[in-house]
Amino acid sequence: MNVDRDRFYLRKHYSEAVFHAGGVPVLLPLIPEKDFARELMKDLDGVILSGSNSDVDPHLYGEEPHPRIGTIMSRRDQTDLYLIEEVFRRQKPLLAICFGIQILNVFLGGTLWQDIDSQVKGAVKHSQSSLEDYKSHGIKVRMKSLLYELAQQKELRVNSYHHQAIHKVAVSLRPVAQAPDGVVESVELRNAKHFVLGVQWHPEIGWENDELSQKIFFRFVEVASDGVSKKV
Repeated sequence: MNVDRDRFYLRKHYSEAVFHAGGVPVLLPLIPEKDFARELMKDLDGVILSGSNSDVDPHLYGEEPHPRIGTIMSRRDQTDLYLIEEVFRRQKPLLAICFGIQILNVFLGGTLWQDIDSQVKGAVKHSQSSLEDYKSHGIKVRMKSLLYELAQQKELRVNSYHHQAIHKVAVSLRPVAQAPDGVVESVELRNAKHFVLGVQWHPEIGWENDELSQKIFFRFVEVASDGVSKKV
Protein backbone atom coordinates (compact mmCIF):
# COMPACT_ATOMS: atom_id res chain seq x y z
CA MET A 1 0.00 0.00 0.00
CA ASN A 2 1.40 3.37 -1.02
CA VAL A 3 0.30 6.91 -0.29
CA ASP A 4 0.55 9.85 -2.70
CA ARG A 5 -0.78 12.88 -0.85
CA ASP A 6 -4.50 12.16 -0.45
CA ARG A 7 -4.57 8.95 -2.50
CA PHE A 8 -4.13 5.34 -1.39
CA TYR A 9 -3.16 2.82 -4.03
CA LEU A 10 -2.13 -0.82 -4.25
CA ARG A 11 -0.14 -2.43 -7.03
CA LYS A 12 -2.15 -4.65 -9.35
CA HIS A 13 -0.23 -7.86 -8.61
CA TYR A 14 -2.04 -8.46 -5.31
CA SER A 15 -5.52 -8.35 -6.82
CA GLU A 16 -4.51 -10.42 -9.84
CA ALA A 17 -2.93 -13.13 -7.70
CA VAL A 18 -6.00 -13.38 -5.45
CA PHE A 19 -8.42 -13.46 -8.37
CA HIS A 20 -6.36 -16.08 -10.21
CA ALA A 21 -6.49 -18.23 -7.06
CA GLY A 22 -10.29 -18.07 -7.03
CA GLY A 23 -10.87 -15.22 -4.61
CA VAL A 24 -12.55 -11.84 -4.95
CA PRO A 25 -10.08 -9.09 -3.97
CA VAL A 26 -11.39 -6.15 -1.94
CA LEU A 27 -9.07 -3.16 -1.55
CA LEU A 28 -9.28 -1.51 1.87
CA PRO A 29 -8.79 2.20 2.60
CA LEU A 30 -6.53 3.31 5.41
CA ILE A 31 -9.00 4.28 8.11
CA PRO A 32 -7.35 3.84 11.52
CA GLU A 33 -10.53 3.26 13.51
CA LYS A 34 -11.30 0.14 15.54
CA ASP A 35 -15.00 0.26 14.63
CA PHE A 36 -14.09 0.37 10.95
CA ALA A 37 -11.98 -2.78 11.28
CA ARG A 38 -14.77 -4.54 13.18
CA GLU A 39 -17.37 -3.72 10.54
CA LEU A 40 -15.06 -4.78 7.72
CA MET A 41 -14.24 -8.14 9.26
CA LYS A 42 -17.92 -9.07 9.44
CA ASP A 43 -17.85 -9.49 5.66
CA LEU A 44 -14.24 -10.39 4.85
CA ASP A 45 -13.17 -14.04 4.70
CA GLY A 46 -9.46 -13.32 5.02
CA VAL A 47 -6.92 -10.50 5.04
CA ILE A 48 -3.69 -9.87 3.14
CA LEU A 49 -1.38 -7.31 4.70
CA SER A 50 0.51 -5.88 1.74
CA GLY A 51 3.92 -4.30 1.41
CA SER A 52 4.32 -0.56 1.90
CA ASN A 53 6.68 2.25 0.97
CA SER A 54 6.76 3.18 4.67
CA ASP A 55 8.47 1.74 7.77
CA VAL A 56 6.78 0.61 10.97
CA ASP A 57 6.98 3.28 13.67
CA PRO A 58 9.75 2.06 16.05
CA HIS A 59 7.93 3.58 19.04
CA LEU A 60 5.43 0.74 18.61
CA TYR A 61 8.11 -1.70 19.74
CA GLY A 62 9.83 0.53 22.28
CA GLU A 63 12.72 1.94 20.24
CA GLU A 64 13.83 5.36 19.06
CA PRO A 65 14.18 5.98 15.30
CA HIS A 66 17.41 4.80 13.66
CA PRO A 67 19.17 7.42 11.46
CA ARG A 68 18.37 5.33 8.37
CA ILE A 69 14.71 4.74 9.06
CA GLY A 70 12.36 5.57 6.20
CA THR A 71 9.00 7.33 6.07
CA ILE A 72 6.61 6.61 8.93
CA MET A 73 2.94 6.36 8.00
CA SER A 74 0.98 6.16 11.26
CA ARG A 75 -2.30 5.79 9.39
CA ARG A 76 -1.05 2.58 7.78
CA ASP A 77 0.41 1.24 11.03
CA GLN A 78 -2.76 1.77 13.05
CA THR A 79 -5.12 0.51 10.35
CA ASP A 80 -3.11 -2.71 10.11
CA LEU A 81 -2.95 -3.14 13.88
CA TYR A 82 -6.74 -2.90 14.19
CA LEU A 83 -7.20 -5.33 11.30
CA ILE A 84 -4.80 -7.85 12.85
CA GLU A 85 -6.63 -7.55 16.17
CA GLU A 86 -9.91 -8.41 14.46
CA VAL A 87 -8.32 -11.21 12.42
CA PHE A 88 -7.16 -12.90 15.61
CA ARG A 89 -10.41 -12.25 17.44
CA ARG A 90 -12.39 -13.87 14.64
CA GLN A 91 -9.67 -16.41 13.71
CA LYS A 92 -9.71 -15.43 10.05
CA PRO A 93 -6.93 -16.36 7.57
CA LEU A 94 -4.04 -13.90 7.39
CA LEU A 95 -1.31 -13.61 4.76
CA ALA A 96 1.29 -10.99 5.74
CA ILE A 97 3.68 -9.80 3.02
CA CYS A 98 6.87 -7.70 3.49
CA PHE A 99 5.70 -4.73 5.62
CA GLY A 100 2.85 -7.03 6.64
CA ILE A 101 5.09 -9.62 8.31
CA GLN A 102 6.84 -6.82 10.17
CA ILE A 103 3.70 -5.17 11.56
CA LEU A 104 2.35 -8.64 12.46
CA ASN A 105 5.47 -9.35 14.51
CA VAL A 106 5.23 -5.97 16.23
CA PHE A 107 1.53 -6.50 17.01
CA LEU A 108 2.41 -9.77 18.76
CA GLY A 109 5.23 -8.22 20.81
CA GLY A 110 8.30 -8.63 18.61
CA THR A 111 10.81 -6.05 17.36
CA LEU A 112 12.43 -5.11 14.05
CA TRP A 113 15.82 -4.40 12.59
CA GLN A 114 15.31 -0.77 11.60
CA ASP A 115 18.02 -0.93 8.92
CA ILE A 116 19.47 -4.29 7.94
CA ASP A 117 22.61 -2.98 6.21
CA SER A 118 23.83 -1.09 9.27
CA GLN A 119 22.52 -3.42 11.99
CA VAL A 120 22.98 -6.99 10.72
CA LYS A 121 26.58 -8.21 10.49
CA GLY A 122 27.38 -9.80 7.13
CA ALA A 123 24.00 -8.87 5.67
CA VAL A 124 23.19 -9.89 2.12
CA LYS A 125 21.52 -7.38 -0.20
CA HIS A 126 17.85 -7.28 0.80
CA SER A 127 16.97 -4.06 -1.02
CA GLN A 128 16.90 -5.42 -4.55
CA SER A 129 17.75 -3.20 -7.52
CA SER A 130 17.34 -5.79 -10.28
CA LEU A 131 14.26 -6.68 -12.32
CA GLU A 132 11.17 -7.08 -10.15
CA ASP A 133 10.83 -10.85 -10.31
CA TYR A 134 14.57 -11.55 -10.01
CA LYS A 135 15.25 -13.95 -7.15
CA SER A 136 18.16 -12.20 -5.54
CA HIS A 137 19.05 -14.40 -2.56
CA GLY A 138 18.43 -17.82 -1.08
CA ILE A 139 16.46 -18.88 1.97
CA LYS A 140 16.45 -22.07 4.01
CA VAL A 141 13.02 -23.46 4.86
CA ARG A 142 12.25 -25.32 8.06
CA MET A 143 10.72 -28.74 7.58
CA LYS A 144 7.41 -29.47 9.32
CA SER A 145 6.10 -26.06 8.40
CA LEU A 146 3.30 -24.82 6.18
CA LEU A 147 5.85 -23.14 3.93
CA TYR A 148 7.73 -26.41 3.44
CA GLU A 149 4.45 -28.20 2.78
CA LEU A 150 3.77 -25.73 -0.03
CA ALA A 151 7.31 -25.49 -1.43
CA GLN A 152 8.44 -29.09 -0.93
CA GLN A 153 12.00 -27.74 -0.83
CA LYS A 154 14.41 -26.90 1.97
CA GLU A 155 16.19 -24.23 -0.06
CA LEU A 156 14.60 -21.56 -2.25
CA ARG A 157 15.46 -18.26 -3.89
CA VAL A 158 13.24 -15.23 -3.44
CA ASN A 159 12.95 -11.61 -4.54
CA SER A 160 13.80 -8.99 -1.94
CA TYR A 161 12.55 -5.41 -1.50
CA HIS A 162 13.08 -4.36 2.09
CA HIS A 163 15.60 -2.67 4.37
CA GLN A 164 13.85 -3.67 7.61
CA ALA A 165 13.09 -7.14 8.97
CA ILE A 166 12.08 -9.07 12.06
CA HIS A 167 14.67 -8.85 14.84
CA LYS A 168 13.21 -10.42 17.99
CA VAL A 169 10.51 -12.85 16.94
CA ALA A 170 7.25 -12.60 18.86
CA VAL A 171 6.77 -15.50 21.28
CA SER A 172 3.59 -16.66 19.53
CA LEU A 173 5.35 -16.84 16.15
CA ARG A 174 7.98 -19.28 14.94
CA PRO A 175 10.51 -18.53 12.19
CA VAL A 176 10.26 -21.07 9.37
CA ALA A 177 12.67 -19.57 6.81
CA GLN A 178 15.87 -17.54 7.01
CA ALA A 179 18.24 -15.80 4.60
CA PRO A 180 21.97 -16.69 4.63
CA ASP A 181 22.63 -13.79 7.03
CA GLY A 182 20.05 -15.09 9.51
CA VAL A 183 17.36 -12.56 8.64
CA VAL A 184 13.90 -14.07 9.19
CA GLU A 185 12.10 -14.56 5.87
CA SER A 186 8.92 -16.34 6.97
CA VAL A 187 6.92 -16.93 10.15
CA GLU A 188 3.94 -19.01 11.15
CA LEU A 189 1.77 -19.04 14.24
CA ARG A 190 2.72 -21.44 17.03
CA ASN A 191 -0.16 -23.70 18.03
CA ALA A 192 -2.15 -22.23 15.17
CA LYS A 193 -5.93 -22.17 15.44
CA HIS A 194 -6.23 -20.38 12.11
CA PHE A 195 -4.13 -19.77 8.99
CA VAL A 196 -1.36 -17.23 9.60
CA LEU A 197 1.59 -17.03 7.21
CA GLY A 198 4.09 -14.20 6.99
CA VAL A 199 6.65 -13.86 4.20
CA GLN A 200 9.28 -11.15 3.85
CA TRP A 201 9.48 -11.41 0.06
CA HIS A 202 6.76 -10.55 -2.48
CA PRO A 203 4.95 -13.67 -3.78
CA GLU A 204 2.52 -11.46 -5.69
CA ILE A 205 5.34 -10.32 -7.99
CA GLY A 206 5.78 -12.81 -10.78
CA TRP A 207 2.95 -15.02 -9.53
CA GLU A 208 2.11 -15.91 -13.14
CA ASN A 209 5.32 -17.94 -13.52
CA ASP A 210 6.24 -18.90 -9.97
CA GLU A 211 4.76 -22.13 -8.62
CA LEU A 212 5.33 -21.37 -4.93
CA SER A 213 3.71 -17.95 -5.26
CA GLN A 214 0.66 -19.54 -6.82
CA LYS A 215 0.49 -22.18 -4.09
CA ILE A 216 0.63 -19.53 -1.37
CA PHE A 217 -2.31 -17.60 -2.83
CA PHE A 218 -4.28 -20.74 -3.64
CA ARG A 219 -3.89 -21.99 -0.06
CA PHE A 220 -4.90 -18.61 1.36
CA VAL A 221 -8.04 -18.48 -0.80
CA GLU A 222 -8.78 -22.13 -0.02
CA VAL A 223 -8.79 -21.63 3.75
CA ALA A 224 -10.75 -18.39 3.37
CA SER A 225 -13.33 -20.28 1.31
CA ASP A 226 -13.58 -22.92 4.03
CA GLY A 227 -14.76 -20.18 6.35
CA VAL A 228 -17.40 -19.16 3.80
CA SER A 229 -18.76 -22.69 3.57
CA LYS A 230 -19.06 -22.87 7.35
CA LYS A 231 -21.18 -19.70 7.34
CA VAL A 232 -23.57 -20.98 4.66
